[in-house]
Amino acid sequence: MFLDFLLDWLAAVPGFAVPFALAALGMLLMEKAGVLALGAEGFMLVGALAGIGAILGLGAAPMPALLVSALAAALLSLLYAVLVVSLRVNQVIAGLSFVFLAQGLTGLIGTSQGWVNRPVEGLRSLSLVPLSDLPGIGPVLFRQDAVVFLTVPAFGLVAWFLARTLTGLRLRAVGDGPDAADAAGIGVSATRYGAVAAGAALVGLAGGYLSVGIARIWVEGMTGGRGWIAVALVIFARWQPWRALAGALLFGAIEALIPRIAAVGIQVPQYFIAMIPYLATLGVMIWTCLKAQSNNTEPRALGTPHLREDR
Repeated sequence: MFLDFLLDWLAAVPGFAVPFALAALGMLLMEKAGVLALGAEGFMLVGALAGIGAILGLGAAPMPALLVSALAAALLSLLYAVLVVSLRVNQVIAGLSFVFLAQGLTGLIGTSQGWVNRPVEGLRSLSLVPLSDLPGIGPVLFRQDAVVFLTVPAFGLVAWFLARTLTGLRLRAVGDGPDAADAAGIGVSATRYGAVAAGAALVGLAGGYLSVGIARIWVEGMTGGRGWIAVALVIFARWQPWRALAGALLFGAIEALIPRIAAVGIQVPQYFIAMIPYLATLGVMIWTCLKAQSNNTEPRALGTPHLREDR
């Protein structure tokens, strides 16, 4: 019985980890360019609603609906980029404002369109036969949906992009020293606009996967603070993609465990169970602060607006 419980839990971990992973990856892209991504919770909400809306309103299949989620978040992020890049609004205030904006906007649209609590057809699992038939490890690693299978390559692609390409080098240069990058002929504003749009698209995809791939339903405020947890993940990962993926798996394991504890009849207070992801977030933040800072790769100009005339 314990083995069945363990395998069932492990098989659910990748799906629960994907929203954290994609959100953290998108935030990492934005912050590598020097733009704080505190609006991630809002972008996730927009992506979650857009995915459900594409299915219910447009009749889209789940995978195209996820593309709509990414596109919707990317479009909204352009307004955020105008504020923080062009108008140089305080990035903390702008990020928090976008979370409140998205909460109100998605609640209004979802309710007015009648999309609340309407179940949809979600993503189907893919079985990589014969690997998926392997005892134990097969269902865990080789019987997941397409987004789970694509998440690890996405991390590899972003890691390669940041470390091995000229565009990635320029993006990191903008995040570390926008004045020096500007003097070298790099378009600081254009780079930051691109990073914000690409990063928000990934965060929106995370929200879309949450509604289309996991919950298969829309409810107001359904992200439940996962965007804020992704903020902690990026700090924990020291702005390194593979560490962010490892942290996402940790939080995915915690989230996958919560419903299974109740399913087997273990008596744990409901409110304590709801606290577990946030207690884990506090633990991660404390561990990060206590750990040596020698490998810190935080962008040096993170949250700092660039004013070309100041050179």
